[in-house]
Amino acid sequence: MEGIIDYRNIHDMLRVTFEGSPGKDGYRWILDESGETASVTWRGFYGEARALAKALIKAGIRRGDRVAVMGFCSYRWVLCDISSVFIGGVTVGIYHSLLGEDCRYLINHSGAKIVFAEDAGQLAKLLSIRKKIPKVKRVVLMYGPIPAAGKGWVVSLDEFMAAGSGVKEKDLDARIKGVRRNDLASIVYTSGTTGVPRGAMITQDNIIFTAQLVKLCMPIRETDETFLFLPLPHIFARVDIYATIISNITLTFCRSIETVVDDLKIVRPHWFPSVPRVFEKVYIKINEGIEEKGGVARLLFNRAMKVGYRVSDLTMEKRPVPFLTGLRYRIYSKLIFKRIHDALGGRIRFCVSGAAPLNPAVARFFHAAGIIILEGYGMTENTSFTNAGAIDNFKFGSVGFPAPGVEQKIADDGEILFRGRNVMKGYYKMPGETKRALKRGWLHTGDLGYEDPDGFLTITGRKKELIITSGGKNISPARIESILQTSALINQVCVLGDGRNFIAALVTLNPDTLKERARKQGIAFRNVDELQNHPAVRGLVEVEIAAANRKLASYESIKRFRVMPEFTIEDGLLTPTFKPKKSEIAKRYRREIEELYA
Repeated sequence: MEGIIDYRNIHDMLRVTFEGSPGKDGYRWILDESGETASVTWRGFYGEARALAKALIKAGIRRGDRVAVMGFCSYRWVLCDISSVFIGGVTVGIYHSLLGEDCRYLINHSGAKIVFAEDAGQLAKLLSIRKKIPKVKRVVLMYGPIPAAGKGWVVSLDEFMAAGSGVKEKDLDARIKGVRRNDLASIVYTSGTTGVPRGAMITQDNIIFTAQLVKLCMPIRETDETFLFLPLPHIFARVDIYATIISNITLTFCRSIETVVDDLKIVRPHWFPSVPRVFEKVYIKINEGIEEKGGVARLLFNRAMKVGYRVSDLTMEKRPVPFLTGLRYRIYSKLIFKRIHDALGGRIRFCVSGAAPLNPAVARFFHAAGIIILEGYGMTENTSFTNAGAIDNFKFGSVGFPAPGVEQKIADDGEILFRGRNVMKGYYKMPGETKRALKRGWLHTGDLGYEDPDGFLTITGRKKELIITSGGKNISPARIESILQTSALINQVCVLGDGRNFIAALVTLNPDTLKERARKQGIAFRNVDELQNHPAVRGLVEVEIAAANRKLASYESIKRFRVMPEFTIEDGLLTPTFKPKKSEIAKRYRREIEELYA
């Protein structure tokens, strides 16, 4: 296919970038609050990857052996992954937020022999389950000192790498040359919203092909700098890593999820990938801040947005912007919209949203302010990329066109199907699940959608999550939840109603907004928990529900709701990618749900 190079393996794909720009910075990371950074060139990265690959060979890792990496998002996470796939190892990413028992399942199910732990927190989980993961020969700590409890089983990354120095270069090269495109590169476990996590088997070719698709479909320039704060066990983040390698651009890692806002201002990226919730939170914070200021500031902002929306509409309709409207827009861009751009670093050309649907109202808001959010589509099973809008041809609420070389069709029941080199090999140790997902070469995504007359794909929901009311109405809860989550007060939403005669919802509240609004209402409280069921707070939530209902058809509007404690990973009600486990929520709160429908 034109524009796609059939590299023998991932190593060869990286080597092209290394040989073409050896002295260019490949990765950066922020050292402290001052904004000082450290970096590694492509030459340095390639050399470190080879050294760690030798250490893995010395430790007995053979082609096809699984190597687990536990952690969030860092340079060394990437180094461990690349070194493993260089020699035909299979990387298994484990979310930093998982509990010890969840880690135990993934390590044992995958059969990982070596586990890289990012820091002391991840190591503590491994030490707590040490007797339950007997196949793990060695734990390698990426950052920090080794505690006494880990002596003999745990080594530092530097110590581990040093042990591989005796492996000859020719032996390493022989191992690298033996790796083929159809070899497994990773087992990526899904979040498991509906049951046991499934390990999608992603091949070297899946990654090689998809990385190049991203480069072909996105307006990436070699002079770009990008920023990553997504967890690396997520396939969306991993594809971003490989796409930046093939595109020869510099990527900076965030310090932590808590410092993303500050880090954006330090890095000043030209673009970055994100999940929709981040854009929704920025949207909420901006609108809350304007409401708080009131007066002239609010009046000026609303006038700016009115002009911004007008320019956005004309641009989307590919119509010329009148001179006076364009002049007003340029003035407001300097006075108002510049602050939004500055919050994202000040150099943003575009953003990429994936992993979940983006509320069209949020995308339109940013577009009015001069920031394009390109919404893409993909899932773990197709290496996270099948569709995307073009920077000069996209629609709000749509995920764009299929990428070159990706076949798409809509089944009779509305399910979206894909075929192409980005589709997984199957689910690890789950032949039954594989058979249900892959039929005649087509991946059955489980997502519902339609293709409009212009060829744009729109996702309408998940087959398994589709609510069918007792009146026979088919309702997508994702749309309702997305609208509600643009509220500053509402944090999480679980929409109910399957087999019932109306739609109801369990909601959790944003504690900061809740406290602020309670103070304005003159409500006395000692802690946030006291506020959740306060009559005045319920009234505040009712206002938010009513606002959302005005955007919904009568049959999909929320008739009743209940405020709940926050859904968390620790209590088993949230996946590592922060999606509510609806089946678990339904079990845990069966009594409360029945009361809603009493």
